[in-house]
Amino acid sequence: MSEYESIWSDLQGVAFDQGYLDVGGVRTRYLHAGDPAQPSLVLLHGSGGHAEAYVRNLAAHAEHFDTWAIDMLGHGYTGKPGHPLEIAHYVEHLIGFLDVIGADRAHISGESLGGWVAARAAVDHPSRVDRLVLNTAGGSQADPEVMARIVNLSMAAVSDPTWETVQARIKWLMADKTKDYDDLVASRQRVYRQPGFVAAMRDIMALQDPEIRQRNLLGHKEYGAITAPTLVLWTSHDPTADVAEGRRIASMIPGARFEVMPDCGHWPQYEDAETFDALHLGFLLGG
Repeated sequence: MSEYESIWSDLQGVAFDQGYLDVGGVRTRYLHAGDPAQPSLVLLHGSGGHAEAYVRNLAAHAEHFDTWAIDMLGHGYTGKPGHPLEIAHYVEHLIGFLDVIGADRAHISGESLGGWVAARAAVDHPSRVDRLVLNTAGGSQADPEVMARIVNLSMAAVSDPTWETVQARIKWLMADKTKDYDDLVASRQRVYRQPGFVAAMRDIMALQDPEIRQRNLLGHKEYGAITAPTLVLWTSHDPTADVAEGRRIASMIPGARFEVMPDCGHWPQYEDAETFDALHLGFLLGG
């Protein structure tokens, strides 16, 4: 029997708190660890996800940063605005969050959708972003097959949130398909069973619509405008885009560093937290 993986076990011994802040009228859930006197770091999850994406990273980062993992706008237990969500909406919410926690500047690290939002924030609000990490980030292309897969898996999981449908959505993220990810499945199943979450997921999936996606995509102009020191982190088994696409993103960002983590899928921060933390902290601390 393989070792059971538990969100609570990952957090045992970690001095953290969970709570809600009012961000422009949106009740926003967070996981927080670290000393407020330290530089701020905000961790952004992917499409349809929630703050638990970073449970394995809070302890290591809290040693150096005032660390926040949030449920982004319309996600998890954060308020649902009730309209299709585009990148500008997420960026506005992120900047509002920085205002509420009193962070004039922060390191921003985003995975998938979170990376798309982080990159756009660095373009539109350069004075607010210190260092930037784009972790298997979205927003650089429109692959119809990938977009359809995300929509189908996500809508199946919220329309009928059985163990099997939610597990399929979680396993899609991971390189190792042999594990069951029971605790992650149970956690996400509870999120998806909230009243009204089918409509909320439709709003989240707006960026998979070809027309909406096109007007939100980032290209040479946007990536080239990023002035924050940037790490583009990719993986060997990312289900959304290959290593070449990650390298292409990095090539458009002035001075960006590019790293590939082996044997990981879309959640390297979870699948290989030790390697991720070493790379991530090395970069954020100026390495």
